[in-house]
Order: sequence, then structure tokens, then C-alpha cells
Amino acid sequence: MKSERNLLHAQRHIHALAVATECAELGARIRTIQLLTGLSASQLHQLFRHPLGGPRRGRHPDSREWYHNANLLCRTEASIIVVLFRRLASRGIDPPLALIGAYRHYLNFCKAQPRISFDRAFDLVAHTTGRWFVAARSFSIFTCPTCKSEYLTSLSLAPLTNHECPFCRLLSRHTKDPRIQAAYPRQTLQRDIQMFWISACWSERLAPHPPSNSP
Repeated sequence: MKSERNLLHAQRHIHALAVATECAELGARIRTIQLLTGLSASQLHQLFRHPLGGPRRGRHPDSREWYHNANLLCRTEASIIVVLFRRLASRGIDPPLALIGAYRHYLNFCKAQPRISFDRAFDLVAHTTGRWFVAARSFSIFTCPTCKSEYLTSLSLAPLTNHECPFCRLLSRHTKDPRIQAAYPRQTLQRDIQMFWISACWSERLAPHPPSNSP
């Protein structure tokens, strides 16, 4: 019995190390990796001793105020990441792996430098789901009554129109804003632009796979 417990502990530790490595590859800070894996700061500093291969340093983002002041493209992409996370998690995928999978999907379809960092994505998901370090949720996902896209907004809001929908606003501004045109070429612009992302990303071949050493 003791040997089985030791084996299970070893398997969980190896799995945590594999997840930590993936997070670091995506640019996560030490604090983010700690919260996602349960590994201590000392364990992570030992794992990432080489300064060029280790996690990012600096202040961790707080998205509660950032989201409401962010530009339209950032709010659109933040919504895409959180919706992708929710859909992966709803299939029973472990939350850290669902976050990694959602962020990798996002990176695969970025036309330019990603606007949302992995730490930002983690913070947005945490404040939307109440996971990890968050005791009370700040965001929720609403469905636009006009374009039917799912998007991120304040938990205190329950929009009855499409006024808050970043996808509707993006569509209406597409012909006027070169930045939006560069991010979303005309050939990919559909009436429901978010569903282009979801349908393009949402397939078995792109679903995240657990690290090879996972239990």
C-alpha cells in the first residue's frame, strides 16, 4: 500500500513538472506555474535554473480593470481564449491542460504578435471561473442576442442588446479600422466571427493531450 502511494505521488509530481515545462514554454511567470501545478517556488527555480530557459519575471497581470480599458482587439481575443477554455474544460479536460490547450489554439491562429500573454489568459480564466487564487468571480460569459457569439463581460452586467458585444463592434468597424482588417482578413470575416475561430480550432486533432508522463 505504501509503495502504491509513493508511486502515485511520483506520477503526480512528474505530471506537475511536465505541465510546468509547458507553461514556461508559453511564457508563464513562476507565480502562474505555482498556482497551476502546486509546485513550490523553490522547486520551480530549481527546475528552471537556466535564465534563458526559465519563466518570465515581473509583476503578474490583474485583469479586472485591464479588460474594461483594453482595446477592442484585446477584448475580442480575451473572449476567444476564455470561451475555448470553457469548452475544453466542459469535456472533462483538467483545467491546467484546458488552459494550455486553449492558449495553444489561440497562438495557432494569431496573424501577428499575440495580444494576450499566457499570464493574462490565466488571470482572465481565474476571474471568470473562480479558480486557483480567486475567491469571487469578476467576469462572466454572455451570448450576444444579435450575432450569438459568446463574449466576456463584467459579472454584474446582463446585456439585453449587442452594445457590449466586442464581435458586433469589430464587424461594424472592420471597413474603417486598418488594425482590425490586418487581424481579421476579409476572407475570414463571417457574420459570426467568433464561430470562425471556434470551428477552426474545435476539432479532435487540436484537442490538448496530457503530458506523456501524466498519471
